[in-house]
Amino acid sequence: MTPDTRTPAGSAGTPEHPTGDDGQVRPPLDERRARVLRAVVEEYVTTAQPVGSQTIATSRDLGVSSATVRNDMTVLEREGYLVQPHTSAGRIPTDRGYRFFVDHFERAPGLPPAQRRTVSDFFTTAHLALEDLLHETSQLLANLTQHASVVVGPASDAAVLRNVQLVSLQPGLALVVAVLSNGAVEKEVLHLDGDPTDDDLARAGAALNAQFQSSTLANLPVADTTGDPVVDRCMSMARDALTLRVAGQTEPLYVSGASRIALEQGSYGTADGAARLLELLEHQVVVVSLVRGLLDHGLVVRIGEENEREELRDCSLVLAPYVVEGEVAGSIGVLGPTRMDYGRALAAVATVSQQLGRILHT
Repeated sequence: MTPDTRTPAGSAGTPEHPTGDDGQVRPPLDERRARVLRAVVEEYVTTAQPVGSQTIATSRDLGVSSATVRNDMTVLEREGYLVQPHTSAGRIPTDRGYRFFVDHFERAPGLPPAQRRTVSDFFTTAHLALEDLLHETSQLLANLTQHASVVVGPASDAAVLRNVQLVSLQPGLALVVAVLSNGAVEKEVLHLDGDPTDDDLARAGAALNAQFQSSTLANLPVADTTGDPVVDRCMSMARDALTLRVAGQTEPLYVSGASRIALEQGSYGTADGAARLLELLEHQVVVVSLVRGLLDHGLVVRIGEENEREELRDCSLVLAPYVVEGEVAGSIGVLGPTRMDYGRALAAVATVSQQLGRILHT
């Protein structure tokens, strides 16, 4: 999947033809300055320290002197790709610098072999209920990237009903179990009138399966009568219970690795950046809405100021949907400071989203 590299709303120019402070479109970076920018980004991601020209000149085979590198870095700063945090200090990338880096250099072949095996082993041995699978997937992604991860589960109301069963629990009490196309299983206890037999419940389940085939939970039809009032009553109660269960539900959200945000708080642009991000992750509806708004763009990267929400202005988001039976079922992503390892994050999110969609399809 190719990252979404659209210019953020409200900005001008493109990564290839950036707009300077005077509003004029700049020419594209030449190859040498692009290599210098890449070197600065990679060095800063590794060390978290401002990068000097001498460091780049001695650690990279650019074929030029440190004075030339220093001049290139001055131009890159003027064009908005780098910034000098303190007088006499080296440079660090800006959001524009990271964006150019992601758009032009991050075409890694994928995860390293050891991490690919970790992902493969996880999904090969995963035989979990959907809720447990998504929770453990979020943990897997956090471990792979060393950043906080989010997994948004499928919305039950949009899933197609695959199977319905009614199971007797005790006299007057039964359990309706609905298996959905997205792998979810919805359960609801029914307080039944009278005392239907196991045969009555089996007949009601069979009739519901026949009538609700390929229906979504949000649009279950009114059950047709069978001529048996006991069976019809069981069917009606089961249908109503399932409809009410998913009414108003939002997609489930699973967050792992949030403690990494606190550990990385020095990497965020402001003193309270990490705290604001942690607070945001506590609001499920807000996070789900944010993620849902990006699902149409495939594998997407949002860097710093490109994020619309203020709480995300000090961080980067790498997000991808996972697809079940040709339809987007949910999404996974990582959140971290703009000084993240974009290559590892992109590869991990792309690989895990593909594998998650595959296992939910089987």
